[in-house]
Amino acid sequence: MRVVVLTTSYPRDPDDVAGAFVRDAVEHLRQAGIDVDVVSPASFRHFGLAYGDGIVGNLRRRPWLALAVPLFLLSFARAARRAAQGADLIHAHWLPSALPAIATRKPFVVQLWGTDVELASRAKWVARRVLGPAQLVICPSKALARTARDLGARDVRVVPSGVLIPDDVGPPEDPPHALFVGRLSEEKGVLELLAATAGIPCVIVGDGPLRNRVPDAVGFVPPHDLGPYYERAAVVVCPSRREGYGVVAREAMAYGRPVVASAVGGLVDAVEEGVTGLLVPSHDAPALRAALERLLEDRELRDRLGAAARATARERFSWAAATEATIRAYREATA
Repeated sequence: MRVVVLTTSYPRDPDDVAGAFVRDAVEHLRQAGIDVDVVSPASFRHFGLAYGDGIVGNLRRRPWLALAVPLFLLSFARAARRAAQGADLIHAHWLPSALPAIATRKPFVVQLWGTDVELASRAKWVARRVLGPAQLVICPSKALARTARDLGARDVRVVPSGVLIPDDVGPPEDPPHALFVGRLSEEKGVLELLAATAGIPCVIVGDGPLRNRVPDAVGFVPPHDLGPYYERAAVVVCPSRREGYGVVAREAMAYGRPVVASAVGGLVDAVEEGVTGLLVPSHDAPALRAALERLLEDRELRDRLGAAARATARERFSWAAATEATIRAYREATA
């Protein structure tokens, strides 16, 4: 089977985090025998819309770039049509990629990730026109799948994105500390995190618009270098205000670390209350603090939840499981 992946974000080098999970999915599909070509802004003219802060972030910072959106889509569509010659299926990552997918006149599936769904909710009629022709819509979480159906998707599959499952994991550091990994922005719950962890040992890895509020943050760390941070931590915290999937929670579980997460979006799919971690209301710094203190003070509870988290990650979130489910979706779409 020959598949063309269309994506608005894809790494330009090994240390680039832009769309790294899309690249990882592509590599695992290739290893499974699928012939995959990729069309991304790295391979066509994007007029300054892609990379940096991402398309949405770039438009917020430089609103005049909106004038280049039609040119961006035209350039994307031309590259997609060239790559699609002889393809069996088009796999469009993020909703905007569905427009070039339609232009190829090939069967296509659309994969939604979260930010695109939030924007589409403000223009549902556009989303219906774009999602309607798709053979399948793929979502990484049940929450996104429900939203996709509300937006007009006819046939939806939940396919969690894969994470690396390490063969062995060492013990966390002593004394125990919490870990946050992610973009330093309000939607990631960074303000609640700072309020909740005052006086609590917490390592913060990431960068973003709130970096000046977190002077002790480690900063950006390439995805392939995050393993030791997960391993040293006793607890991983994901306080997002909204989250389409929540890859950090699943990576933490793969390392056998219990997760304290906001009960929103895809985080609810990953973290089972009292089994693999603790769930708290979003925007609730006192509840977040209480959950972190509970786990940091109770090693037996941490060990029990962490062991269950690792077992769940092996079963549900491995790349083998994700790749198998994706190929199954491809076969359904081309049947």
